Amino acid sequence: MQIQDLPYADPGVPDARSGPRFLWWLFRNQLGGQFKSLAWGLLHFLSVSALPFCVGVAVQAVVDHSGRRLALAGGLLALACVGNAVGDTFLHRTAVTNWITAAARVQQLLAHKAANLGSALTRRVAAGEVVAVSTGDVEKIGWFVEAWSRFTAAAVTIVVVCVGLVVYQPALGVVVAVGLPVLALSVLPLLPRATRRADFQREKAGRATELASDTVAGLRVLRGIGGEELFLDRYRRASQEVRHAAVRSARMWSLIAAIQVLLPGLLLIAVVWYGVHLARQGRVEIGELVAVYSSVMILTYPLRHFEEIAMAYSFSRPSATRAARVLSLERATPADGVAAAEVPGDVPSGDLYDPATGLLAPSGRLTAVVCGDPDAAGLLAERLGGHPSEEGVSVLLGGVPLDELPLDSARTAVLVQDKDPVLLSGSLRELLDVPASGDVGAVEALAAAQCADVLAALVQGSLDAEDPMDARITERGRSLSGGQRQRLALARSLFTDPEVLVLDEPTSAVDSHTEARIADGVRDLRSGRTTVVFTSSPLLLDRADRVVLVHDGEVAAVGVHRELVHKEPQYRAVVTRETDDEAALNDVRHENDVRHEKDGVPHEQDVLHALQEIEESA
Repeated sequence: MQIQDLPYADPGVPDARSGPRFLWWLFRNQLGGQFKSLAWGLLHFLSVSALPFCVGVAVQAVVDHSGRRLALAGGLLALACVGNAVGDTFLHRTAVTNWITAAARVQQLLAHKAANLGSALTRRVAAGEVVAVSTGDVEKIGWFVEAWSRFTAAAVTIVVVCVGLVVYQPALGVVVAVGLPVLALSVLPLLPRATRRADFQREKAGRATELASDTVAGLRVLRGIGGEELFLDRYRRASQEVRHAAVRSARMWSLIAAIQVLLPGLLLIAVVWYGVHLARQGRVEIGELVAVYSSVMILTYPLRHFEEIAMAYSFSRPSATRAARVLSLERATPADGVAAAEVPGDVPSGDLYDPATGLLAPSGRLTAVVCGDPDAAGLLAERLGGHPSEEGVSVLLGGVPLDELPLDSARTAVLVQDKDPVLLSGSLRELLDVPASGDVGAVEALAAAQCADVLAALVQGSLDAEDPMDARITERGRSLSGGQRQRLALARSLFTDPEVLVLDEPTSAVDSHTEARIADGVRDLRSGRTTVVFTSSPLLLDRADRVVLVHDGEVAAVGVHRELVHKEPQYRAVVTRETDDEAALNDVRHENDVRHEKDGVPHEQDVLHALQEIEESA
């Protein structure tokens, strides 16, 4: 896989059972790149390791006054330098390619998972953790893949050099062959503690990132209530905790680095001392001593990669664990477990029905749903979209279970706009560059959502934009008010023109006059299409063809707004937000109205009496 071939046509199905398994899966999917790195790495490290032998041959040639061997040593030295340069260049190229392609694979997997889960993702995993995984953790995972590319070549080189030293000079070669594995494994007892400290540091850093993300998202509200200093203090404390954890982790890694410097130095002293002793006895030539001594010095270079791979694994393992935790999340499957592949991928049409609550949205009509609990309304909206966050019986569209449809077919059929829609940065034209039926134009959608003042504000904020469609929208639409963001998101949903459109509180931040016009616009534009609106606004409810009250997870009443207001106390309490006393008074009035209709008895005194009882009880 080359960088120019990215993105992957199919990033594969990851082994997300654990962090180490996920890293191993990444390695298995990049065997070609790893073998290339191994080949170029061997050329590089073996060329570097050959330099001491060339120097040793040259020194011995000078001692023996042999010009032919000196010329041979010079030629070998030049060849080793060329191999070093070529090997290092292409090792770096292949290792970085492995890093980037591995990071790209992980990012694609995360993007696919986010698209698959939709809004259910942030219900299961904190938004800050998702940001940490998709940015810093991806980099750490890529670092480990890149470090492994170099480590394998370094490890093979050390084995080859040790064998060569034993053959070249057995007396000194055995010392080196025994000492080098000890050096390579000397830091192993310290790695668990270093790993724990690195995990702790990453945990604190993830918490600080999550806190910063939440603070930025709610900055407008914090300024309104004067809470900036409170959250700033919280972030300062979290930042200091990250700093302390980083210092403790750095101390352990500095100790490991010091050991990696100290022990090779001791081995070098031992080799020199023993080599001088053998040279005095005539058992070692001067050139051989120089070659062995230089080899030990050179081998400290590939030995550093043992420290690097240990550090890379310690930092990447918790990152891979977090990535695997996100990638292991699945869509809530239907209770009967029917495979999605068994259902045809055609987009169904017809009535939308939820067996769990009994909610029915007839085809081609505007249905308003009233829920006393906003969280329950959000979960029900997700269910109607075919991607619930919890397992259960599937929602049916035209008798076809949505949960069993391929994801693209389900989302083509039903579009869900949640209560906090996201606007990406870019132009208004790019905002509306979404899959659409083509039956609804951008101008019609914007007009139905009452976006005239929004367009004016965007043009005013974009001095170089004469066409409102070229006006720029800042990140998440932060330059716009909540109501303006809501209307732009509604226009985008209306422009898409799906078979079924589910809107969760689409006008909660809009004034009543604008809300009334939006209600008329949505009703007219969606004529003949199935639309479900979760709302408690009387203006929207009054324009719905059918109103459904959902209480305690079940449909409690069905009718039209004006009828339900008079007949259903629960509906009236949610829509009018009346108090308990007002509800009791209305119940008494209703009962007395019924009694008056039956026997003609005046009921004003009964109402006054009921008022007195309520005041006394209060």
